[in-house]
Amino acid sequence: MLKSLVLAASLMIAVSANAYNTVSESIFASQQAHIQESVVTMGLDWKVGQETNYKLNMGGFLNGSMKMYVREVSADGIWMVQDVDLMIQKQKIEILIDPNTGAIKKMLVDGKEQAIPKSDYEIVDQKEDRVTVPAGTFDVIYIKIKDKANKDQISEQWVNPRDIPLSGMAKSLADSQLGKVTIELTSFKK
Repeated sequence: MLKSLVLAASLMIAVSANAYNTVSESIFASQQAHIQESVVTMGLDWKVGQETNYKLNMGGFLNGSMKMYVREVSADGIWMVQDVDLMIQKQKIEILIDPNTGAIKKMLVDGKEQAIPKSDYEIVDQKEDRVTVPAGTFDVIYIKIKDKANKDQISEQWVNPRDIPLSGMAKSLADSQLGKVTIELTSFKK
């Protein structure tokens, strides 16, 4: 079990607001590689109605929320949606994922098709840990990641893809142009 958690968590990447046009795009990019790796290690058995809800804080002064959910499972793939609501910006990202490979087939931001973000990451540290967030206390894999595609920025993730649906993220800390970005799980539905 630990091996599959480590493999699934190892590519979970934190928010990197410098590399993307919007906060929503950067949040999605933080999970893209993890979703693809999860298919290999644990399978992608997402169901309509699964969701995760998060509170966001950017730089200690900008608060908001994010909801991720499975909208549709069809012959074309799985549609995952991220609704991000910050004081300065609201956005919807819709992602069509191939359930057999984890590949992103299509990405829409506020209804407009976008290029799929690229990633190049290196795991600096990983270990078993426990984290408490508004949704509760979870046994997790802590990982520290270097984003080589974005000036070697370091991010930290606490993930549990076994118990938390979709990306498995319980908590994330990362630097951005606006200061430290904190994302914490507030609730979820399996």
